[in-house]
Amino acid sequence: MTAPHVSILVPAYNEVESLGPLHDHVTRVMQALARPYEIVVVGDGSTDGTLEELERLVAGDDHLRVISLRRNCGKSAALTVGFREVRGEYVITMDGDLQDDPDEIPGLLEKLEEGYDLVSGWKRRRHDPISKRFPSRVFNFVTARVSGLRLHDFNCGIKAYRREVVRSLRIYGDLYRFIPVLADRLGFRVGEKEVRHHPRRFGRSKYGAARFINGFLDLLTVMFLGRSRRSPLHVFGRIGGFLLTVGLAICIYMLGIWLVESALRVRPMLIGGVILVILGIQFISMGLLAEMVASTHREDEDYAIRRRLP
Repeated sequence: MTAPHVSILVPAYNEVESLGPLHDHVTRVMQALARPYEIVVVGDGSTDGTLEELERLVAGDDHLRVISLRRNCGKSAALTVGFREVRGEYVITMDGDLQDDPDEIPGLLEKLEEGYDLVSGWKRRRHDPISKRFPSRVFNFVTARVSGLRLHDFNCGIKAYRREVVRSLRIYGDLYRFIPVLADRLGFRVGEKEVRHHPRRFGRSKYGAARFINGFLDLLTVMFLGRSRRSPLHVFGRIGGFLLTVGLAICIYMLGIWLVESALRVRPMLIGGVILVILGIQFISMGLLAEMVASTHREDEDYAIRRRLP
C-alpha cells in the first residue's frame, strides 16, 4: 500500500455501535479527497465488544490498522500510542463516538496547508447538556487567560497536526486537554477552525464531573512545567527566599527587643518568625532536590527542531 499522506487517529473506549458508521464515513471522505490515507484506531481496553468489531472492520479494509491496549489506560495513553504509530505527514485525531464530523477533515487539512502546525476544532454550537457545556466554557476561558493562547475550545476531540508536532508531544494523565498549549510552548504555530458537533447517538459519556476539577489542577501542572522545568530552584528558591527573609526579619526584631528589655518572652510573633524561617529553608531544600532531579534529564529539553541543515 502507498505510504499514507494523512493518518486518521481514533482513540476508542467502549464504542462498539459507533465504530462501523464512523469507519464508513471517514472512508467516504478520504476516498473523495483522493489522498493516500490510513485509519489508526487505538482500542483503550474496551469491554463491550469493541475489539471484535474492529477485527471485523480491519478484515475488509487495508487502510485500517488497530492497536489494542491490554487495559483501559485513558485517552492520553491511547493518543501517545497512536502518535508513535501514525505514518502520515498530516494527522487528524477524532473521538470514536460520532460527535466529531469526518466531513471537517478537508477543511482542517486546508488550515494546515496555510502554515499552521496544529489546528484545533472549535465547537461553537455544542450538542451536549448544559452540565457539560457551562463548566467547559469556564475551563476554556480560564485556560485561554492563564496560558495566553486565545482559543475558544482547547479540548475538542477533532484536531489536525503536522507529524513533527505529534512526534514532539509528551502527554500523560489528563494532559490531552492541553495539547494546544503544550504545542504552543514548543514553538509550533497553533490555530483553530469552527467545526460541526453532533449529539451522541450511542452509549454515554466516559467523563464525570471530576474531570473539570482535574482539568484545573492539570492546568497548574502545564503552566508550572512550562515555566520552571529548566530551573525548578528558581521557583522554589524565590518562595523560600521570601519566607526566609521575612522570618529572619521578625527574629532579628525580636532579638532587638530581647537586648533592650533583657528578657525574652514567648510571643506569637516570635513563633511565627521561626515557622517562616523553617518553611523558607524547606522550600529552598525542595528546589535543590528538584534541581538535582532535573539535572539528570537535561537532554530531554522542551524544544522542537524545525529543520536540519547539512
